[in-house]
Amino acid sequence: MSCSMGTTAAVSATAVKGQSQAGDTIARLITVIFAASLLVVAALLVFQLFSRSADARHQFGLGFLSSSAWNPVTDEFGAWPFIYGTIVTSVVGLLISIPLGVGAAMFLSELAPAGVSNALTFVVELLAAIPSVIYGLLAIFTLVPLMRSYVEPFLKATLGFLPLFSGPAFGVGYLTAGVVLAIMTVPFIISVSRESLLAVPREQREAALALGATRWETTWQIVVPYAKLGILGSIFLGLARALGETMAVTMVIGNDPKAHVSLLASGYSIAAVIANEFAEAGGRLHPSALVELGLVLFGLTIVINGLARLMIVATTSKGSKRS
Repeated sequence: MSCSMGTTAAVSATAVKGQSQAGDTIARLITVIFAASLLVVAALLVFQLFSRSADARHQFGLGFLSSSAWNPVTDEFGAWPFIYGTIVTSVVGLLISIPLGVGAAMFLSELAPAGVSNALTFVVELLAAIPSVIYGLLAIFTLVPLMRSYVEPFLKATLGFLPLFSGPAFGVGYLTAGVVLAIMTVPFIISVSRESLLAVPREQREAALALGATRWETTWQIVVPYAKLGILGSIFLGLARALGETMAVTMVIGNDPKAHVSLLASGYSIAAVIANEFAEAGGRLHPSALVELGLVLFGLTIVINGLARLMIVATTSKGSKRS
């Protein structure tokens, strides 16, 4: 009798184990399919951009990247002014948004009272959800007049001897577009950096305070270095947002297909020229050149994200060796 019961229990355990293994196999298969779908989507994007830009690639070759000509009437197209405008506005935006975003995240996570921190975090999340076209409208009615009447004249009066701040001040251009991008990327940097700072173990703070460090010294010397990978991730997330931004930049950059040294001058970005001209592009080369610009922007994003990943890996390796 006892032998029979033992056999039945063993059979039941085997059946349960088999069902568990089958469930694990199905779950693993489903998650693999989900992960592979991301690769499929990326591959389809590259394939579409590559195939539909064939005419421009065959016509201009690699010279498309360095050429400054952009004349749909004579079928002359070059990507350099748009690459330049995209990079310059993104860099200007990050130079403004990084100290603001990281500083605000440090205040919200470490120094602000809980009630103030929660209220301001809610406001930051609201700012991140505002559509870019709204930022563009606000920039036209508020930022552009402010830049034209006060900021740019001040920069010309004080730093006009530098090529970066020379030329006429119209209120639209690289600098204004960079400021708009800074306003748009700050919420992302604050949100991700704040979460990274809050994820630092409490013991790290208590140990520093017990050794006599002040609250600020604990934040700057202990908490921030511990959360540096998350902060770097927030910065590159903001950069990715800045590179691909379209409407807000289109409305304030000036839309001049030329590369200028001065930040006060009008310019153009890749996303802006695609948005402005694709609907009315005619002929054979014009649409193909715009699609190739999209391919260039996609490649630029991949390169920057790859460099970001390498930087994070290198930083992690250094931290591991030191520890």
